[in-house]
Amino acid sequence: MLRLTEIKIPLHHQDENAELRTAVLNKLGVADADVRHITVFKRGIDARKKMAIQLTYTLDIDVAKEAALLARFSKDPHVRPTPDTQYKFVAEAPAELSSRPIVVGLGPCGLFAGLLLAQMGFKPIILERGKAVRERTKDTFGFWRGQELNPESNVQYGEGGAGTFSDGKLYSQVKDPKHYGRKVLTEFVTAGAPEEIMYVSKPHIGTYKLVGVVEKMRASIIALGGEIRFNSRVEQLHITDEQLEGVTLNNGDYLACQHLILAIGHSARDTFQMLYDAGVYVEAKPFSVGFRIEHEQSMIDSCRWGPSAGHPILGAADYKLVHHCQNGRTVYSFCMCPGGTVVAAASETGGVVTNGMSQYSRHERNANSAIVVGIHPEQDYPGHPLAGIDLQRKLEQAAFKLGGEDYRAPAQLIGDFLKGQSSAELGEVQPSYTPGIKLTDLAGLLPDYATAAIREAIPAFEQQIRGFAKADGLLTAVETRTSSPICIKRGADFQSVNIKGLYPAGEGAGYAGGILSAAIDGIKVAEALALDMLSMQAKLNTLS
Repeated sequence: MLRLTEIKIPLHHQDENAELRTAVLNKLGVADADVRHITVFKRGIDARKKMAIQLTYTLDIDVAKEAALLARFSKDPHVRPTPDTQYKFVAEAPAELSSRPIVVGLGPCGLFAGLLLAQMGFKPIILERGKAVRERTKDTFGFWRGQELNPESNVQYGEGGAGTFSDGKLYSQVKDPKHYGRKVLTEFVTAGAPEEIMYVSKPHIGTYKLVGVVEKMRASIIALGGEIRFNSRVEQLHITDEQLEGVTLNNGDYLACQHLILAIGHSARDTFQMLYDAGVYVEAKPFSVGFRIEHEQSMIDSCRWGPSAGHPILGAADYKLVHHCQNGRTVYSFCMCPGGTVVAAASETGGVVTNGMSQYSRHERNANSAIVVGIHPEQDYPGHPLAGIDLQRKLEQAAFKLGGEDYRAPAQLIGDFLKGQSSAELGEVQPSYTPGIKLTDLAGLLPDYATAAIREAIPAFEQQIRGFAKADGLLTAVETRTSSPICIKRGADFQSVNIKGLYPAGEGAGYAGGILSAAIDGIKVAEALALDMLSMQAKLNTLS
């Protein structure tokens, strides 16, 4: 098989298959009969020329005289052998296990770590502090409709992790030479995700579809001998001579364990404190804070796609923006949700947190994104390794108070924010946030350097997306959970640098950002744990 990259056809093609075949024949200079089959591995969009948008493909070609073609195109980086992307398990559990690994957390990282361990025969025990995904969904949607916040079942806590209530984005910029990402996408499709996520350049699933996918993956883990315990929070680690020996749960149960994957999310603040108190080495790390910004999706589509806006292949347009400010800060868009909504993402009483969410269709009226400012521990919250949590909490509690202390979010029109005046009434952009917003002045909510940076960045972003700084666009506060405020340091063996048997993983540990990268990290850590378990088992067998 040959892999061809940068094959392009017009967006407004007559017949995709026919035009791709013609492009392949022209590229390789072969007869039609020589090309037996064409498979689309990836399809992207080149919209640099809005009047002539093109689709760009990576193709796998079953073709005659493959060796001769590779020799002829040896200097062409766009013609190469098709790489082997099939996942290969690194270990297989022995028939008799001396112990079972534990996975803490059932977000993307814990889900894939648990699935992989189960597929290798290690029968993991997975502990999730929240509820099963459907029960959790009821609690979350109930909070959005004005019911009481459940601190153990919400956007942050529960089966599926925080990514369940997001856009379900499945793309990442992490390097992936072993094609772990392909394994992730394959498992999602097996569990019911749309097959197109295997080839579109920016795949997404959406919240409602993710719920069913997560349930089917859970069923697979159980069918393979895994065990899942909901409403099970780890309260204490038991450590002897820097080796993990077991954990105590919130219900008092003790589980002996020498191999534990810590796949907690970026909002597990009480667990962060427990780990620090137990002596696990933790460092403060940078994260970002800011607002959610909303515009009409039709405006974003027009700016990005021009006259092709509305084309079914293009769908709702997204964007990615960065601005380096005069005060040394960097402002950037984060977690952009085309055709989505701004959602309440609080996990603690008395705090307001915003996030973004889209369904698979991306058909909602507004586009939203976080517009955030990078902050750094040595500069902005020096001292204690957990000081970033205090900063996050302070901002969330201030937003709660500014919003009226009933979980409405404080909000302000973009034009008023740039002028430094309070907002009194809405314009064309209608807020999507529930339980609701309270128009106010956001200027004093963030640190002064962050407010100044965002005020500088929004007009700069206008130069890339016309209408971005429109006066009646909406800012909703506050976005604080962009990433974990700590890093639980691990070594080359994926274990904690000072506690053997403890495997920090995913977003909460500071090693991922988003569904795909967290899932990939879960696979890597599961592999490392499995190999270590086999090594320990071999030593026990030798001694006996």
